[in-house]
Amino acid sequence: MKLLVFSVREDERPAIKAWEERNGIEVTQVTVPLTLENIEQVNGYDGICIQQRIDIIEERIYEKLKEFGIKQISLRTAGYDIIDLEFAKKYQLKVTNVPAYSPTSVAELVVMQALRLIRNNPIVEDNMSRGDFRWGGMIAKEINTLTVGIIGAGKIGGTAARLFKALGAHVIGYDPVQIEDLKDTLTYMNSQKEVLEKADIVSLHVPLDGKTKHLIDAEALKLMKPDAYLINAARGPVIDVEAMIQALEKKAIAGAALDTLPNEQYFFNHDLSGKELPGKNLEKLMHMNNVLITPHIGFYTTVAVQNMVDSALGSARDIIQTGKSENEVSK
Repeated sequence: MKLLVFSVREDERPAIKAWEERNGIEVTQVTVPLTLENIEQVNGYDGICIQQRIDIIEERIYEKLKEFGIKQISLRTAGYDIIDLEFAKKYQLKVTNVPAYSPTSVAELVVMQALRLIRNNPIVEDNMSRGDFRWGGMIAKEINTLTVGIIGAGKIGGTAARLFKALGAHVIGYDPVQIEDLKDTLTYMNSQKEVLEKADIVSLHVPLDGKTKHLIDAEALKLMKPDAYLINAARGPVIDVEAMIQALEKKAIAGAALDTLPNEQYFFNHDLSGKELPGKNLEKLMHMNNVLITPHIGFYTTVAVQNMVDSALGSARDIIQTGKSENEVSK
C-alpha cells in the first residue's frame, strides 16, 4: 500500500514518519495542496490524505481520482467543507475527517481567551503600549459569576463546558443532540436563542454547513447582552463578520475572540509583515482593542498534531483495506 500526503508541515513530518514505520505502509509527503494542476501526482498511489484551506471544487479532480483507482479522501482536520460531497459520492470516493484530534487543545484556547476578555487584557495591553498604565474603566469580572453559553456541545464544546464548569462558571448550551454525560456539566436550553439571550460569554463549536453559515448574524447578535462576549473557534463563516463588526462598533456586544475568520487561507499562517492586510474587515478587527485574533491555532499542540496524523492515515488505510472507517462523513 502506498499513500500520498499533501500539504505536509514540518511539524507533521516526524508523526507521519512514525506512523509509516509502525504500520509498514509507504507514505510519500509533499508540501503542496491537492489541485487540478498536480492531480497527476496521485497516479500510482492507493490513497491520499489532505489538509488545506483551498476548496476542492473542480469536478475533474474527483473524476481523475477515480480514474487512478483512489477510493477515499482522508482529511487531517475536523472540518470537511472544502470537499464537494456530491462530487465525492458521484465518483465513489469515501471522505473521512478527524472528528476529535484534541478537544482539550481547542477548549483550552477558548477558556484562555474568555479569561483575557473578561479581565480586559486586550484594552489594558493596548493602553500600556501607549504608556497609559491607569486602572480607570478596567475593572474586571470573575468567571465564577458568569454564565457561559456553548453552541454546539459536541466533543470540543463539551470539553470547553467542563473546563468552564471547573472554574466555577454556570454553563448552558444548545445542541440538537443532547449528550447524557454532559447533563451534570451544563444545562441544555431549548433553543440557540435562549443561549444568546442568557449567556455572558457565547462560545461557538459547530461545523460549517448550509445550516450554520452566518449562524451568528445581525439578528442573533441583537439577542446578546451588550456586555457579553463572543468566541469563535469553529469555522469563520459561522459568523457574519460585517454584522459582528457593526455590533462591536455600536457597543451592542462587549468584545470577541476569533481563532478563525472567513477567507483565512489568504492570511493565516502567512507572514504579512510590512504588507497591506487583505480585506477591510480584517483591518478593522485588528485595530479593535476589544477583539482578540489568533491565526487558527486552537488545534496546534503536539498532542493534536500526532492525533490528527494517526487518525487520518488510519482512516485512509481502513477504507483501502476494508471499505469502511468510523470517521467517514460521506455516508
